[in-house]
Amino acid sequence: MKKNILQAYKQAPWRVQLQYIGLFLLGLVLVSAIMGVYLSISSQAATTGRRIQALENNMDEINNEIAALTTTLAEKTAIKVMQTKAEAMGFRTMDVNRALYLEIPGINPNADLVLAPPRVNVLVEAPILREAYRTTLWDWFIEQIRFASTGFSQDDQEVSP
Repeated sequence: MKKNILQAYKQAPWRVQLQYIGLFLLGLVLVSAIMGVYLSISSQAATTGRRIQALENNMDEINNEIAALTTTLAEKTAIKVMQTKAEAMGFRTMDVNRALYLEIPGINPNADLVLAPPRVNVLVEAPILREAYRTTLWDWFIEQIRFASTGFSQDDQEVSP
């Protein structure tokens, strides 16, 4: 009797083979899906890395250009070059003893010179978070219990009936 029951519930061999083939194909599909996601993420990371490298190269080129322009400016505004240009335009050096000084009323020559503060690039790196995002779930739960036990509603701070 026991042998008849087992035979009645036993699968046919071709069904067992189909189940194994189905399980193998399911595993193959899962592995290929995981590999596809991995390749997609890897390609995005590689593309982003190349973009970063291109931007860094661009930044280096701009910094080199700035340095070259600064050098050119320093060469053109050197004292000897400026004196040569001034002499070519007809200017001459001033004799301090022959200078004429004018007194301007309301100007104190001994007062300290006040200059504008130097330009500073300040980058704020701290993210701005609202208070609602800084509270933990546990703190929120305790606050809700406290409001419920006192009979106050959180929104209008009035006594509930």
